[in-house]
Amino acid sequence: MRAWWFEKPGPAKEVLQFGELPDPEAGPGEVRVRVAYSAINPTDCKRRNSVGPSVGRDIGRFDRVTPHNDGSGVIDAVGEGVDPSRVGERVWLFGPQADSPDKSYGTCAEYCVLASRKAIKLPDNTSLAEGACLGVPAVTAHVSLFPDGPVTGETVYVSGASGRVGKYAVQLAKLSGATVIGCVGSADKAKDVAALGCDHVLNYKTDDLPKEVKALTGGEGVDRIIEVDFGTNIDLHRDLIKCNGTVSTYGSPGVHESVFKFYPNKFMNIVYRMVTVFRMPTEALDLAFKEITEHMEAGKLSHHVGVTYPFKDVPQAHVDLETAPIYGVVAVAINEGLE
Repeated sequence: MRAWWFEKPGPAKEVLQFGELPDPEAGPGEVRVRVAYSAINPTDCKRRNSVGPSVGRDIGRFDRVTPHNDGSGVIDAVGEGVDPSRVGERVWLFGPQADSPDKSYGTCAEYCVLASRKAIKLPDNTSLAEGACLGVPAVTAHVSLFPDGPVTGETVYVSGASGRVGKYAVQLAKLSGATVIGCVGSADKAKDVAALGCDHVLNYKTDDLPKEVKALTGGEGVDRIIEVDFGTNIDLHRDLIKCNGTVSTYGSPGVHESVFKFYPNKFMNIVYRMVTVFRMPTEALDLAFKEITEHMEAGKLSHHVGVTYPFKDVPQAHVDLETAPIYGVVAVAINEGLE
């Protein structure tokens, strides 16, 4: 099969290699997927750069890394214990590269292998290109929102509401019956987020966020915050959230080592949840797969493909994701004819 891979950390155009690798075989409980689209997340670039205490650990432990954890395609073979009727099924994928023992089964290849339960049937009303958007962003949104059950009747504040995770968080919170306050950085993005059903959209560049949130919540604050940049906003949370509220945070790109003020948070009984989606319990992931797919089947979930690159341009796609303000999901077309 044709694939991209890297054997050492570094800049995309220096370390990413293209060539032929052996076709992977599905083992017990696994399926093999012919990949239609591979999607690139910022963490894929960090892993390739060997940045950070967790993503960089792949380099040195494995001879070769085929990148990317998101994608879509068609099952073309199944392993022992998997229903053969799954062959031919259109699927969206969750985390094959992170879960594979030798890190060689990422979606940036013509085929990948993963656990059958993590190749989730894609509804007929959703294209393979849209299916590639789901994976890490949609599942991160779900597990961040619902660790305590439904958010029906709650007020949820979504930081970075126009981002990959944020857009799904807005939609899933609304579909669960919450009032949603989204925060974005431009008027155009505010329109997009409002179109997804967000009840109130604030601009962190121009609005007094604590004042606006207090006004929108009758002075009480929000029940739950979905946070994209923990370190940057750590002192803002207390001005937005009500006593006994919860902050779920899945990133801290602005400040990696933030200062947490214990007593001000203690006396508000704020609960902080750090979310690493690949280490969530099986039950939480399976619930996310199920409910996300049900919303798609009902035609209630929108997706945002930003830019699609040809398979030969994967290094450029990595560079652009790291350096350009790409709005939406960055996808790579590998086998477009599968649609």
